[in-house]
Amino acid sequence: MSDQDRIVVVEDDDEIRTLLREYLCENQCHVRDFADGQGMWAALREDDRVDVIVLDLMLPGEDGLTLCKRLSIDPATQDIPVIMLTARRGETDRIIGLEMGADDYLTKPFSPRELLARIHSVLRRSRAMPRDNHPREPREYRFAGWKLDVKAQRLTSPGGVDVTLTSGEFIMLLAFLKHPSEVLNRDQIMEAYRNRESSIFERSIDVQVGRVRRRLQDDPKEPKIIKTVWGKGYILDCRVDVS
Repeated sequence: MSDQDRIVVVEDDDEIRTLLREYLCENQCHVRDFADGQGMWAALREDDRVDVIVLDLMLPGEDGLTLCKRLSIDPATQDIPVIMLTARRGETDRIIGLEMGADDYLTKPFSPRELLARIHSVLRRSRAMPRDNHPREPREYRFAGWKLDVKAQRLTSPGGVDVTLTSGEFIMLLAFLKHPSEVLNRDQIMEAYRNRESSIFERSIDVQVGRVRRRLQDDPKEPKIIKTVWGKGYILDCRVDVS
């Protein structure tokens, strides 16, 4: 391989994790390894490219199935193939893992050589799939002096201050940024929450819009960024640049 495949290994067993890291590195892979999901998410925020995630089922904190589901619904990570590792041999666990978005499933004990073969296999499949219909999410949106880092879900004010967003606030703001100068009705806003970590009810849309406005320091009486279009919905009324 002229260009190393970039692998993230998430495994809480130190011995297995070390074995896999050393074997994959010996076979021209670039490997970052972590004992839990928290480390994995940090790596994904820092690294512009990850080719495969090797994910153990039983982990401290969030388990592998939960992490796999989150990876599969996040636009920034949903195209990264996932190979799940487990000590369980039940068919039910394997099926659930695949339904959660895993691309392959390997039962312990296994040989590092077999894992490498699975990695090559899922990479061949993923790279053969056309991507034109699934464009990558922009990394950053810039609007009215504000910046939204999509991967880190971090909002930064015109003065350079980071503003914390809840998951629901992030989803709503991202929906507006994807459709600048377009009126979004309640159905369109609710659609943005489908299959995401957060959900919203029609009666709470106005409340959530109010919260996003407060994050943006947008005067609720005379908003200049997210405006109300009476009888129709809401509109992000400013220019949006992406990168």
